[in-house]
Amino acid sequence: MEIFDGMVAPDTAVAMSPWESGESRFHALAREISGALLGAPIEALDATCTRALSRLVECFGIDLAAVGLPDPATDQLRVGSVVGAGVWSPPGGRSSAELVWLTAQLRTHRMPLVLDADRELPADAREDLASLRVLGFRSTVLVPVGAGTRLLGALLFGAARAGEYWAPVLVDRMRLISEFFAGAFLRRDHEQGLRAGLAELEARRGRLQAENECLREGRFALEGFHDIVGESAALRAVLFMAEQVAATDATVLLQGETGTGKELIARAIHGKSQRKDRALVTVNCAALPPTLIESELFGHEKGAFTGAVTRKMGRFEIADRGTLFLDEVGELPPGLQAKLLRVLQGGEFERLGSTVTRRVDVRVVAASNRDLSAEAREGGFRSDLYYRLAVFPIRVPPLRARKEDIPLLTWHFLGQLQTTLGRKVERVSAATMERLVRYAWPGNIRELRNVLERAVILSTGSTLVLDELADMPDTPTAAAFGAGAVPTLVEVERAHILRVLEFCGWRVRGRRNAAEQLGLNASTLYSRMQKLGIRRAPSRDPGGVRQATGDRGVALAEKS
Repeated sequence: MEIFDGMVAPDTAVAMSPWESGESRFHALAREISGALLGAPIEALDATCTRALSRLVECFGIDLAAVGLPDPATDQLRVGSVVGAGVWSPPGGRSSAELVWLTAQLRTHRMPLVLDADRELPADAREDLASLRVLGFRSTVLVPVGAGTRLLGALLFGAARAGEYWAPVLVDRMRLISEFFAGAFLRRDHEQGLRAGLAELEARRGRLQAENECLREGRFALEGFHDIVGESAALRAVLFMAEQVAATDATVLLQGETGTGKELIARAIHGKSQRKDRALVTVNCAALPPTLIESELFGHEKGAFTGAVTRKMGRFEIADRGTLFLDEVGELPPGLQAKLLRVLQGGEFERLGSTVTRRVDVRVVAASNRDLSAEAREGGFRSDLYYRLAVFPIRVPPLRARKEDIPLLTWHFLGQLQTTLGRKVERVSAATMERLVRYAWPGNIRELRNVLERAVILSTGSTLVLDELADMPDTPTAAAFGAGAVPTLVEVERAHILRVLEFCGWRVRGRRNAAEQLGLNASTLYSRMQKLGIRRAPSRDPGGVRQATGDRGVALAEKS
Protein backbone atom coordinates (compact mmCIF):
# COMPACT_ATOMS: atom_id res chain seq x y z
CA MET A 1 0.00 0.00 0.00
CA GLU A 2 1.21 3.54 -0.74
CA ILE A 3 -0.14 6.84 0.56
CA PHE A 4 0.31 9.68 -1.94
CA ASP A 5 0.91 13.09 -0.37
CA GLY A 6 1.42 15.56 -3.17
CA MET A 7 3.83 14.85 -6.00
CA VAL A 8 6.02 11.84 -5.17
CA ALA A 9 8.63 10.69 -7.68
CA PRO A 10 8.38 7.04 -8.73
CA ASP A 11 11.18 4.60 -7.90
CA THR A 12 12.04 4.05 -11.57
CA ALA A 13 11.75 6.21 -14.65
CA VAL A 14 8.60 5.67 -16.63
CA ALA A 15 7.73 7.00 -20.06
CA MET A 16 5.06 9.71 -20.28
CA SER A 17 1.54 8.21 -20.56
CA PRO A 18 -0.83 9.37 -23.30
CA TRP A 19 -3.11 11.14 -20.81
CA GLU A 20 -0.16 13.19 -19.47
CA SER A 21 0.10 14.98 -22.81
CA GLY A 22 -3.63 15.79 -22.73
CA GLU A 23 -3.64 18.33 -19.89
CA SER A 24 -5.92 20.74 -21.72
CA ARG A 25 -8.35 17.93 -22.44
CA PHE A 26 -8.44 16.99 -18.72
CA HIS A 27 -9.08 20.57 -17.59
CA ALA A 28 -11.94 20.88 -20.07
CA LEU A 29 -13.42 17.65 -18.75
CA ALA A 30 -12.93 18.84 -15.16
CA ARG A 31 -14.91 22.02 -15.91
CA GLU A 32 -17.62 19.96 -17.55
CA ILE A 33 -17.88 17.55 -14.58
CA SER A 34 -17.87 20.43 -12.08
CA GLY A 35 -20.76 22.15 -13.85
CA ALA A 36 -22.74 18.93 -14.22
CA LEU A 37 -22.40 18.00 -10.54
CA LEU A 38 -23.15 21.54 -9.43
CA GLY A 39 -26.36 21.81 -11.46
CA ALA A 40 -27.68 18.26 -11.13
CA PRO A 41 -30.95 17.86 -9.20
CA ILE A 42 -30.60 15.73 -6.08
CA GLU A 43 -32.80 13.01 -7.61
CA ALA A 44 -30.47 12.77 -10.64
CA LEU A 45 -27.17 13.07 -8.77
CA ASP A 46 -26.38 9.32 -8.77
CA ALA A 47 -26.85 9.11 -12.54
CA THR A 48 -24.75 12.28 -13.05
CA CYS A 49 -21.94 10.85 -10.93
CA THR A 50 -21.96 7.62 -12.91
CA ARG A 51 -21.74 9.53 -16.23
CA ALA A 52 -18.85 11.59 -14.86
CA LEU A 53 -16.98 8.43 -13.86
CA SER A 54 -17.51 6.98 -17.32
CA ARG A 55 -15.91 10.06 -18.90
CA LEU A 56 -13.00 9.91 -16.43
CA VAL A 57 -12.34 6.24 -17.24
CA GLU A 58 -11.99 7.21 -20.88
CA CYS A 59 -9.88 10.30 -20.15
CA PHE A 60 -7.49 8.55 -17.74
CA GLY A 61 -7.16 5.46 -19.91
CA ILE A 62 -8.05 3.12 -17.02
CA ASP A 63 -10.36 0.13 -16.77
CA LEU A 64 -12.85 0.77 -13.96
CA ALA A 65 -14.32 3.42 -11.68
CA ALA A 66 -16.95 3.53 -8.97
CA VAL A 67 -18.25 5.58 -6.05
CA GLY A 68 -18.22 4.32 -2.46
CA LEU A 69 -20.81 5.79 -0.10
CA PRO A 70 -21.29 5.28 3.66
CA ASP A 71 -24.02 2.85 4.62
CA PRO A 72 -26.76 4.77 6.54
CA ALA A 73 -26.89 2.09 9.23
CA THR A 74 -23.18 1.36 9.83
CA ASP A 75 -21.41 4.37 8.24
CA GLN A 76 -19.02 1.94 6.46
CA LEU A 77 -18.29 2.43 2.76
CA ARG A 78 -20.09 0.29 0.20
CA VAL A 79 -19.28 0.32 -3.53
CA GLY A 80 -21.97 1.28 -5.99
CA SER A 81 -22.30 0.55 -9.70
CA VAL A 82 -19.00 -0.04 -11.49
CA VAL A 83 -18.29 1.86 -14.72
CA GLY A 84 -16.01 0.50 -17.44
CA ALA A 85 -14.32 2.24 -20.36
CA GLY A 86 -16.94 3.61 -22.78
CA VAL A 87 -19.76 2.05 -20.81
CA TRP A 88 -22.37 3.68 -18.55
CA SER A 89 -24.57 1.53 -16.36
CA PRO A 90 -27.28 3.12 -14.19
CA PRO A 91 -26.80 2.86 -10.40
CA GLY A 92 -28.02 -0.45 -9.08
CA GLY A 93 -27.68 0.14 -5.37
CA ARG A 94 -24.71 -0.64 -3.21
CA SER A 95 -22.68 -3.85 -2.99
CA SER A 96 -23.41 -6.09 -0.03
CA ALA A 97 -19.81 -6.02 1.26
CA GLU A 98 -18.58 -3.23 3.53
CA LEU A 99 -15.02 -1.89 3.17
CA VAL A 100 -14.36 -1.70 6.90
CA TRP A 101 -10.56 -1.54 6.90
CA LEU A 102 -10.37 0.86 3.95
CA THR A 103 -13.00 3.13 5.51
CA ALA A 104 -10.89 3.41 8.67
CA GLN A 105 -7.74 4.17 6.63
CA LEU A 106 -9.44 6.92 4.63
CA ARG A 107 -10.86 8.50 7.78
CA THR A 108 -7.47 8.40 9.50
CA HIS A 109 -5.16 9.60 6.73
CA ARG A 110 -7.54 11.50 4.42
CA MET A 111 -5.14 10.74 1.55
CA PRO A 112 -5.47 8.53 -1.56
CA LEU A 113 -4.67 4.85 -1.05
CA VAL A 114 -3.21 2.40 -3.55
CA LEU A 115 -4.32 -1.19 -3.10
CA ASP A 116 -2.75 -3.90 -5.23
CA ALA A 117 -3.37 -7.64 -5.16
CA ASP A 118 0.36 -8.33 -5.39
CA ARG A 119 1.32 -6.21 -2.38
CA GLU A 120 1.64 -7.38 1.18
CA LEU A 121 -1.40 -6.15 3.12
CA PRO A 122 -2.52 -6.46 6.75
CA ALA A 123 -4.79 -9.35 7.53
CA ASP A 124 -7.67 -6.95 8.19
CA ALA A 125 -7.41 -5.67 4.61
CA ARG A 126 -7.77 -9.05 2.89
CA GLU A 127 -11.56 -9.11 3.19
CA ASP A 128 -11.78 -5.67 1.58
CA LEU A 129 -9.39 -6.77 -1.18
CA ALA A 130 -11.51 -9.85 -1.86
CA SER A 131 -14.63 -7.68 -2.12
CA LEU A 132 -12.93 -5.41 -4.66
CA ARG A 133 -11.68 -8.34 -6.71
CA VAL A 134 -15.25 -9.62 -7.02
CA LEU A 135 -16.16 -6.23 -8.56
CA GLY A 136 -13.21 -6.45 -11.02
CA PHE A 137 -10.66 -4.25 -9.18
CA ARG A 138 -7.25 -5.95 -8.93
CA SER A 139 -5.25 -2.72 -8.63
CA THR A 140 -7.08 0.26 -7.12
CA VAL A 141 -6.69 3.89 -6.13
CA LEU A 142 -9.17 5.03 -3.46
CA VAL A 143 -9.54 8.81 -3.21
CA PRO A 144 -11.43 10.14 -0.15
CA VAL A 145 -14.31 12.50 -0.76
CA GLY A 146 -14.66 14.71 2.29
CA ALA A 147 -15.64 18.08 3.68
CA GLY A 148 -13.79 19.27 6.75
CA THR A 149 -13.59 16.33 9.12
CA ARG A 150 -16.42 14.43 7.45
CA LEU A 151 -15.85 11.49 5.09
CA LEU A 152 -18.68 11.78 2.57
CA GLY A 153 -17.53 8.86 0.42
CA ALA A 154 -14.70 7.72 -1.86
CA LEU A 155 -13.84 7.47 -5.56
CA LEU A 156 -12.44 4.14 -6.73
CA PHE A 157 -10.31 4.04 -9.88
CA GLY A 158 -8.98 0.63 -10.86
CA ALA A 159 -7.30 -1.70 -13.29
CA ALA A 160 -8.45 -5.21 -14.14
CA ARG A 161 -4.87 -6.48 -13.75
CA ALA A 162 -2.51 -6.48 -10.81
CA GLY A 163 0.76 -4.51 -10.67
CA GLU A 164 -0.62 -1.42 -12.47
CA TYR A 165 1.46 1.68 -11.86
CA TRP A 166 -0.41 4.80 -10.68
CA ALA A 167 1.65 7.88 -11.41
CA PRO A 168 1.47 10.69 -8.81
CA VAL A 169 0.28 13.26 -11.40
CA LEU A 170 -2.67 11.01 -12.19
CA VAL A 171 -3.50 10.62 -8.51
CA ASP A 172 -3.37 14.43 -8.10
CA ARG A 173 -5.89 14.81 -10.89
CA MET A 174 -8.12 12.23 -9.17
CA ARG A 175 -7.90 14.28 -5.95
CA LEU A 176 -8.96 17.40 -7.88
CA ILE A 177 -11.97 15.57 -9.26
CA SER A 178 -12.86 14.33 -5.77
CA GLU A 179 -13.37 17.95 -4.64
CA PHE A 180 -16.15 18.36 -7.21
CA PHE A 181 -17.80 15.19 -5.93
CA ALA A 182 -17.40 16.43 -2.34
CA GLY A 183 -19.32 19.60 -3.17
CA ALA A 184 -22.09 17.56 -4.79
CA PHE A 185 -22.32 15.08 -1.91
CA LEU A 186 -22.32 17.88 0.66
CA ARG A 187 -25.09 19.68 -1.23
CA ARG A 188 -27.10 16.45 -1.30
CA ASP A 189 -26.69 15.94 2.45
CA HIS A 190 -27.76 19.51 3.17
CA GLU A 191 -30.77 19.33 0.88
CA GLN A 192 -31.85 15.96 2.27
CA GLY A 193 -31.55 17.35 5.79
CA LEU A 194 -33.58 20.39 4.76
CA ARG A 195 -36.24 18.21 3.19
CA ALA A 196 -36.41 16.03 6.29
CA GLY A 197 -36.78 19.13 8.45
CA LEU A 198 -39.51 20.50 6.19
CA ALA A 199 -41.29 17.14 6.29
CA GLU A 200 -41.16 17.19 10.09
CA LEU A 201 -42.47 20.76 10.13
CA GLU A 202 -45.25 19.76 7.75
CA ALA A 203 -46.17 16.82 9.96
CA ARG A 204 -46.26 19.09 13.00
CA ARG A 205 -48.31 21.65 11.09
CA GLY A 206 -50.78 18.93 10.13
CA ARG A 207 -50.99 17.78 13.75
CA LEU A 208 -51.55 21.33 14.99
CA GLN A 209 -54.14 21.88 12.29
CA ALA A 210 -55.97 18.74 13.36
CA GLU A 211 -55.78 19.82 17.01
CA ASN A 212 -57.20 23.22 16.07
CA GLU A 213 -60.06 21.53 14.26
CA CYS A 214 -60.75 19.57 17.42
CA LEU A 215 -60.75 22.80 19.39
CA ARG A 216 -63.19 24.40 16.96
CA GLU A 217 -65.42 21.36 17.22
CA GLY A 218 -65.34 21.63 21.00
CA ARG A 219 -63.74 18.24 21.50
CA PHE A 220 -61.34 19.55 24.13
CA ALA A 221 -63.92 21.37 26.25
CA LEU A 222 -66.14 19.82 28.87
CA GLU A 223 -69.67 21.09 28.42
CA GLY A 224 -71.16 23.00 31.32
CA PHE A 225 -68.31 23.23 33.83
CA HIS A 226 -64.57 23.56 33.95
CA ASP A 227 -63.62 22.80 37.58
CA ILE A 228 -64.28 19.89 39.87
CA VAL A 229 -66.64 21.09 42.59
CA GLY A 230 -67.39 19.23 45.80
CA GLU A 231 -66.11 18.24 49.21
CA SER A 232 -67.79 14.88 49.78
CA ALA A 233 -65.81 11.85 50.89
CA ALA A 234 -66.86 9.99 47.73
CA LEU A 235 -65.45 12.72 45.50
CA ARG A 236 -62.26 13.08 47.53
CA ALA A 237 -61.65 9.34 47.16
CA VAL A 238 -61.94 9.62 43.37
CA LEU A 239 -59.60 12.63 43.21
CA PHE A 240 -57.07 10.85 45.41
CA MET A 241 -57.00 7.88 43.01
CA ALA A 242 -56.79 10.22 40.01
CA GLU A 243 -53.79 11.99 41.50
CA GLN A 244 -52.09 8.67 42.25
CA VAL A 245 -52.34 7.44 38.67
CA ALA A 246 -51.82 10.78 36.90
CA ALA A 247 -48.02 10.76 37.21
CA THR A 248 -47.82 7.38 35.44
CA ASP A 249 -48.67 6.36 31.87
CA ALA A 250 -51.03 3.60 33.04
CA THR A 251 -54.31 3.15 31.20
CA VAL A 252 -57.29 4.31 33.27
CA LEU A 253 -60.89 3.09 33.04
CA LEU A 254 -63.49 5.49 34.45
CA GLN A 255 -66.80 3.80 35.21
CA GLY A 256 -70.02 5.44 36.33
CA GLU A 257 -73.47 6.52 35.29
CA THR A 258 -74.13 9.01 32.52
CA GLY A 259 -73.62 12.60 33.58
CA THR A 260 -71.34 11.98 36.57
CA GLY A 261 -68.41 13.93 35.14
CA LYS A 262 -66.14 11.16 33.88
CA GLU A 263 -64.67 13.43 31.23
CA LEU A 264 -63.85 16.04 33.85
CA ILE A 265 -61.93 13.42 35.84
CA ALA A 266 -60.09 12.43 32.65
CA ARG A 267 -59.09 16.07 32.12
CA ALA A 268 -57.87 16.26 35.72
CA ILE A 269 -55.71 13.15 35.19
CA HIS A 270 -54.24 14.65 32.01
CA GLY A 271 -53.67 18.01 33.71
CA LYS A 272 -51.61 16.44 36.49
CA SER A 273 -49.62 14.16 34.19
CA GLN A 274 -46.29 14.69 32.46
CA ARG A 275 -48.22 14.98 29.19
CA LYS A 276 -50.14 18.09 30.27
CA ASP A 277 -48.37 20.28 27.71
CA ARG A 278 -49.59 18.02 24.87
CA ALA A 279 -53.11 17.55 23.57
CA LEU A 280 -55.99 15.86 25.34
CA VAL A 281 -58.11 14.46 22.51
CA THR A 282 -61.64 13.19 23.12
CA VAL A 283 -63.54 10.64 21.04
CA ASN A 284 -67.13 9.72 21.88
CA CYS A 285 -67.37 6.14 20.64
CA ALA A 286 -71.18 6.15 20.94
CA ALA A 287 -71.66 9.27 18.82
CA LEU A 288 -70.15 7.84 15.62
CA PRO A 289 -71.52 5.06 13.41
CA PRO A 290 -69.43 1.86 13.27
CA THR A 291 -68.47 2.61 9.65
CA LEU A 292 -66.75 5.87 10.63
CA ILE A 293 -65.29 5.18 14.06
CA GLU A 294 -62.24 3.32 12.65
CA SER A 295 -61.38 6.25 10.37
CA GLU A 296 -61.90 8.63 13.28
CA LEU A 297 -59.49 6.71 15.51
CA PHE A 298 -56.81 5.65 13.03
CA GLY A 299 -57.25 8.00 10.04
CA HIS A 300 -57.44 7.12 6.36
CA GLU A 301 -55.62 7.65 3.10
CA LYS A 302 -57.11 9.40 0.09
CA GLY A 303 -59.39 6.99 -1.77
CA ALA A 304 -59.56 4.48 1.09
CA PHE A 305 -63.34 4.47 0.79
CA THR A 306 -66.12 6.36 -0.94
CA GLY A 307 -65.97 9.95 0.23
CA ALA A 308 -62.31 9.83 1.34
CA VAL A 309 -61.22 12.67 -0.96
CA THR A 310 -58.24 13.68 1.18
CA ARG A 311 -55.84 12.06 3.61
CA LYS A 312 -56.92 12.39 7.24
CA MET A 313 -54.99 11.96 10.47
CA GLY A 314 -56.69 9.82 13.11
CA ARG A 315 -57.17 10.77 16.75
CA PHE A 316 -54.33 8.49 17.83
CA GLU A 317 -51.89 10.44 15.63
CA ILE A 318 -53.21 13.77 16.87
CA ALA A 319 -52.81 12.61 20.47
CA ASP A 320 -49.22 11.39 19.96
CA ARG A 321 -47.24 12.05 23.17
CA GLY A 322 -50.49 13.26 24.72
CA THR A 323 -53.67 11.69 26.11
CA LEU A 324 -56.62 10.14 24.28
CA PHE A 325 -59.96 10.02 26.10
CA LEU A 326 -62.24 7.27 24.74
CA ASP A 327 -65.71 8.07 26.04
CA GLU A 328 -68.30 5.27 25.98
CA VAL A 329 -65.62 2.76 24.96
CA GLY A 330 -68.12 -0.07 25.54
CA GLU A 331 -69.91 0.96 22.34
CA LEU A 332 -66.98 -0.03 20.10
CA PRO A 333 -67.90 -2.79 17.61
CA PRO A 334 -66.14 -6.15 18.14
CA GLY A 335 -63.94 -5.83 15.04
CA LEU A 336 -62.56 -2.51 16.21
CA GLN A 337 -61.91 -3.76 19.73
CA ALA A 338 -59.12 -6.00 18.40
CA LYS A 339 -57.44 -3.07 16.64
CA LEU A 340 -57.70 -0.95 19.77
CA LEU A 341 -56.08 -3.76 21.76
CA ARG A 342 -53.13 -3.80 19.34
CA VAL A 343 -52.56 -0.07 19.77
CA LEU A 344 -52.75 -0.35 23.55
CA GLN A 345 -50.24 -3.21 23.60
CA GLY A 346 -47.69 -2.00 21.06
CA GLY A 347 -48.62 1.51 19.97
CA GLU A 348 -48.92 0.34 16.34
CA PHE A 349 -51.70 0.78 13.79
CA GLU A 350 -52.33 1.38 10.08
CA ARG A 351 -54.49 4.04 8.51
CA LEU A 352 -57.43 2.83 6.46
CA GLY A 353 -56.19 2.21 2.93
CA SER A 354 -52.52 2.08 3.96
CA THR A 355 -50.08 -0.75 4.62
CA VAL A 356 -47.60 1.49 6.45
CA THR A 357 -47.42 0.68 10.17
CA ARG A 358 -47.32 3.80 12.31
CA ARG A 359 -46.21 4.07 15.92
CA VAL A 360 -47.56 6.48 18.50
CA ASP A 361 -46.95 7.19 22.17
CA VAL A 362 -50.44 7.79 23.59
CA ARG A 363 -51.79 7.53 27.12
CA VAL A 364 -55.38 6.21 27.01
CA VAL A 365 -58.11 7.10 29.49
CA ALA A 366 -61.38 5.28 28.75
CA ALA A 367 -64.84 5.69 30.20
CA SER A 368 -68.08 3.72 30.12
CA ASN A 369 -71.46 3.79 31.84
CA ARG A 370 -71.78 0.04 31.28
CA ASP A 371 -70.53 -2.78 33.48
CA LEU A 372 -67.70 -3.87 31.20
CA SER A 373 -66.53 -6.47 33.70
CA ALA A 374 -69.87 -8.30 33.50
CA GLU A 375 -70.01 -7.91 29.73
CA ALA A 376 -66.49 -9.33 29.43
CA ARG A 377 -67.55 -12.39 31.44
CA GLU A 378 -70.65 -12.83 29.26
CA GLY A 379 -68.78 -12.33 25.97
CA GLY A 380 -70.32 -8.97 25.10
CA PHE A 381 -66.94 -7.23 25.33
CA ARG A 382 -63.45 -8.58 24.67
CA SER A 383 -62.04 -9.76 27.98
CA ASP A 384 -58.42 -9.12 26.93
CA LEU A 385 -59.30 -5.56 25.97
CA TYR A 386 -61.16 -5.04 29.25
CA TYR A 387 -58.15 -6.15 31.29
CA ARG A 388 -55.90 -3.90 29.20
CA LEU A 389 -58.20 -0.92 29.77
CA ALA A 390 -58.85 -1.61 33.45
CA VAL A 391 -55.22 -1.37 34.56
CA PHE A 392 -56.37 1.30 36.99
CA PRO A 393 -60.18 1.41 37.29
CA ILE A 394 -61.87 4.37 38.97
CA ARG A 395 -65.61 4.38 39.74
CA VAL A 396 -67.11 7.85 39.62
CA PRO A 397 -70.00 8.09 42.11
CA PRO A 398 -73.48 9.24 41.06
CA LEU A 399 -74.75 12.56 42.39
CA ARG A 400 -77.18 10.84 44.78
CA ALA A 401 -74.12 9.32 46.53
CA ARG A 402 -72.62 12.76 47.17
CA LYS A 403 -75.63 14.82 48.20
CA GLU A 404 -73.48 17.11 50.35
CA ASP A 405 -71.95 18.43 47.11
CA ILE A 406 -75.33 19.52 45.64
CA PRO A 407 -75.39 22.98 47.33
CA LEU A 408 -71.82 23.68 46.16
CA LEU A 409 -72.64 22.56 42.62
CA THR A 410 -75.84 24.62 42.64
CA TRP A 411 -74.02 27.86 43.45
CA HIS A 412 -71.22 26.98 41.01
CA PHE A 413 -73.68 26.52 38.14
CA LEU A 414 -75.71 29.58 39.12
CA GLY A 415 -72.56 31.69 38.90
CA GLN A 416 -71.95 30.42 35.36
CA LEU A 417 -75.56 30.69 34.22
CA GLN A 418 -75.99 34.26 35.43
CA THR A 419 -73.14 35.28 33.13
CA THR A 420 -74.27 33.31 30.07
CA LEU A 421 -78.02 34.05 30.43
CA GLY A 422 -77.77 37.61 31.66
CA ARG A 423 -79.94 36.93 34.72
CA LYS A 424 -79.08 37.81 38.32
CA VAL A 425 -80.04 35.17 40.91
CA GLU A 426 -78.66 35.88 44.35
CA ARG A 427 -80.87 33.77 46.61
CA VAL A 428 -81.96 30.14 46.88
CA SER A 429 -84.58 29.43 49.53
CA ALA A 430 -84.00 26.71 52.09
CA ALA A 431 -87.03 24.80 50.80
CA THR A 432 -85.73 24.93 47.23
CA MET A 433 -82.28 23.75 48.27
CA GLU A 434 -83.82 20.91 50.28
CA ARG A 435 -85.76 19.78 47.22
CA LEU A 436 -82.57 19.80 45.20
CA VAL A 437 -80.73 17.75 47.83
CA ARG A 438 -83.53 15.23 48.33
CA TYR A 439 -84.10 14.55 44.63
CA ALA A 440 -82.51 11.33 43.28
CA TRP A 441 -80.98 12.92 40.14
CA PRO A 442 -81.08 9.97 37.72
CA GLY A 443 -79.34 12.21 35.16
CA ASN A 444 -76.68 13.19 37.72
CA ILE A 445 -74.69 16.44 37.36
CA ARG A 446 -75.78 17.03 33.79
CA GLU A 447 -79.43 16.91 34.82
CA LEU A 448 -78.77 19.26 37.76
CA ARG A 449 -77.28 21.87 35.46
CA ASN A 450 -80.13 21.58 32.97
CA VAL A 451 -82.70 21.98 35.76
CA LEU A 452 -80.90 25.04 37.11
CA GLU A 453 -80.61 26.57 33.65
CA ARG A 454 -84.37 26.30 33.17
CA ALA A 455 -84.95 27.71 36.67
CA VAL A 456 -82.73 30.74 36.02
CA ILE A 457 -84.62 31.45 32.81
CA LEU A 458 -87.97 31.27 34.64
CA SER A 459 -86.80 33.35 37.60
CA THR A 460 -87.90 36.97 37.22
CA GLY A 461 -86.40 38.22 40.47
CA SER A 462 -83.26 37.61 42.47
CA THR A 463 -84.66 34.41 44.06
CA LEU A 464 -84.38 31.11 42.21
CA VAL A 465 -87.74 29.80 41.04
CA LEU A 466 -87.71 26.02 40.76
CA ASP A 467 -90.58 24.20 39.09
CA GLU A 468 -88.71 21.56 37.11
CA LEU A 469 -88.96 19.05 40.00
CA ALA A 470 -92.58 19.82 40.91
CA ASP A 471 -93.88 16.53 39.53
CA MET A 472 -90.79 14.47 40.37
CA PRO A 473 -91.05 12.30 43.52
CA ASP A 474 -88.09 12.18 45.86
CA THR A 475 -86.01 9.06 46.39
CA PRO A 476 -88.22 6.45 48.17
CA THR A 477 -87.61 6.14 51.91
CA ALA A 478 -89.03 3.86 54.58
CA ALA A 479 -91.44 6.61 55.67
CA ALA A 480 -92.89 6.76 52.17
CA PHE A 481 -94.02 3.13 52.47
CA GLY A 482 -95.61 3.51 55.89
CA ALA A 483 -94.35 3.09 59.42
CA GLY A 484 -92.12 0.06 59.83
CA ALA A 485 -92.54 -1.01 56.19
CA VAL A 486 -89.05 -1.08 54.62
CA PRO A 487 -89.20 -1.78 50.87
CA THR A 488 -87.19 -4.55 49.30
CA LEU A 489 -84.48 -3.79 46.72
CA VAL A 490 -86.73 -5.06 43.91
CA GLU A 491 -89.55 -2.79 45.08
CA VAL A 492 -87.26 0.23 45.22
CA GLU A 493 -85.89 -0.55 41.74
CA ARG A 494 -89.37 -1.02 40.28
CA ALA A 495 -90.67 2.18 41.90
CA HIS A 496 -87.66 4.17 40.72
CA ILE A 497 -87.91 2.94 37.11
CA LEU A 498 -91.66 3.69 37.08
CA ARG A 499 -91.08 7.23 38.31
CA VAL A 500 -88.37 7.92 35.76
CA LEU A 501 -90.56 6.48 32.98
CA GLU A 502 -93.43 8.73 34.08
CA PHE A 503 -91.12 11.73 34.19
CA CYS A 504 -89.81 11.01 30.67
CA GLY A 505 -93.31 10.37 29.25
CA TRP A 506 -92.46 6.68 28.86
CA ARG A 507 -89.82 7.53 26.30
CA VAL A 508 -87.14 4.83 26.26
CA ARG A 509 -85.40 6.31 23.22
CA GLY A 510 -85.09 9.83 21.89
CA ARG A 511 -84.64 13.14 23.64
CA ARG A 512 -84.51 13.01 27.48
CA ASN A 513 -85.34 9.31 27.43
CA ALA A 514 -85.64 7.10 30.50
CA ALA A 515 -82.72 4.82 29.55
CA GLU A 516 -80.32 7.77 29.46
CA GLN A 517 -81.64 9.14 32.75
CA LEU A 518 -81.14 5.75 34.40
CA GLY A 519 -77.68 5.28 32.90
CA LEU A 520 -78.74 2.14 31.01
CA ASN A 521 -78.88 0.94 27.42
CA ALA A 522 -82.37 0.85 25.96
CA SER A 523 -82.19 -2.96 25.57
CA THR A 524 -81.17 -3.31 29.23
CA LEU A 525 -84.10 -1.14 30.31
CA TYR A 526 -86.51 -3.27 28.23
CA SER A 527 -85.21 -6.37 30.02
CA ARG A 528 -85.62 -4.75 33.44
CA MET A 529 -89.18 -3.69 32.56
CA GLN A 530 -90.03 -7.23 31.53
CA LYS A 531 -88.43 -8.73 34.65
CA LEU A 532 -90.15 -6.29 37.02
CA GLY A 533 -93.51 -6.45 35.27
CA ILE A 534 -93.53 -2.78 34.26
CA ARG A 535 -95.89 -1.71 31.52
CA ARG A 536 -97.89 1.35 30.70
CA ALA A 537 -101.65 1.15 31.15
CA PRO A 538 -103.46 1.01 27.75
CA SER A 539 -105.73 3.88 28.69
CA ARG A 540 -102.69 6.10 29.12
CA ASP A 541 -100.97 5.01 25.93
CA PRO A 542 -102.60 6.45 22.82
CA GLY A 543 -99.75 5.04 20.76
CA GLY A 544 -97.16 6.67 23.04
CA VAL A 545 -95.12 3.62 24.09
CA ARG A 546 -95.30 2.11 20.63
CA GLN A 547 -94.07 5.35 19.14
CA ALA A 548 -91.45 6.01 21.81
CA THR A 549 -90.00 2.55 22.34
CA GLY A 550 -91.09 0.59 19.29
CA ASP A 551 -93.07 -2.67 19.00
CA ARG A 552 -90.42 -4.63 20.94
CA GLY A 553 -90.85 -2.42 23.99
CA VAL A 554 -94.62 -2.93 23.93
CA ALA A 555 -94.25 -6.65 23.46
CA LEU A 556 -91.87 -6.89 26.40
CA ALA A 557 -94.22 -4.90 28.60
CA GLU A 558 -97.34 -6.83 27.56
CA LYS A 559 -95.69 -10.20 28.20
CA SER A 560 -95.47 -9.35 31.85
